[in-house]
Amino acid sequence: MERGRRRIQIFSLLLANSYWLFPWKDRIFQGWTKRICFPGLNCYSCPAAAFSCPLGGLQNAIAGIRPAFAVHQLHFGAYVLGTIGIFGSLMGRIPCGWFCPFGYLQEWLYRIPVRKFSLPRIFRWGPYLFLLFFVVLLPLFVVDVVGFGSAWFCKFVCPAGTLEAGLPLLAMEPGLRRLAGMLFFSKLAVLFAILAGCVVTNRFFCRTICPLGALFGLFNRVSLLRLRFDSDRCVQCSACRRICPVDISFFDGTDSINSGACIRCMRCYTICPAGAVSIDLYDVRDHTVQEEKGGS
Repeated sequence: MERGRRRIQIFSLLLANSYWLFPWKDRIFQGWTKRICFPGLNCYSCPAAAFSCPLGGLQNAIAGIRPAFAVHQLHFGAYVLGTIGIFGSLMGRIPCGWFCPFGYLQEWLYRIPVRKFSLPRIFRWGPYLFLLFFVVLLPLFVVDVVGFGSAWFCKFVCPAGTLEAGLPLLAMEPGLRRLAGMLFFSKLAVLFAILAGCVVTNRFFCRTICPLGALFGLFNRVSLLRLRFDSDRCVQCSACRRICPVDISFFDGTDSINSGACIRCMRCYTICPAGAVSIDLYDVRDHTVQEEKGGS
């Protein structure tokens, strides 16, 4: 399964960034696929991006709520929320572990052979705080004179935007280099700090910052696809804890196997020697559970 996951990650990376005419044509693709949200952190402004980022779309929708209400229009980003809701309700946080290009980059960075560090559990609240403040509250309440907010996370934090859009566009457009100011250099510092964190801590960005992962994680306990842990089968070998990229420990009761922090990489399902981890697929037609027993 791990080899299949790697292939899907590579395919998703190429699919999300499948516009390769940018050196000769439009620097930023504006075709019809840009109306579709890709289920991962992949910047809209990346020259190769063929789809939209749901997180950027959600911020822009929230930033425009107040002026829309001022002219008596109901505007709250239903399409973006619906896209996130569909993916989340079907499979929870699987997009983080299988589709997200920036998640794939983090896994490669962690392979660099340096000393590794664990994270205190309190950092799990980080993505929810970034979601609350940078994605919802600041775009909604910090507005200009006509009531429009800004995409605060994209503008001040998002490392994918700096890596995929900021740096390539500056490299291709000499005129933009003269406009690069403190905001760009501060985001560059944020990018380097996050990349350094990803080298020493597995999935550092996912575990401490990513608001999109926090959104998908809200669905882990209620999605149609869930994981199940059979404590009677468990032999307490802790193999699942050692292989988990986000340091979830469900075999000893510390965490739920469907914790919001779980990126659904399915490594625990693959490695469990006793088959204590299984995948539940809920059949909505007759409300029965079709269970695929796990382990290898």
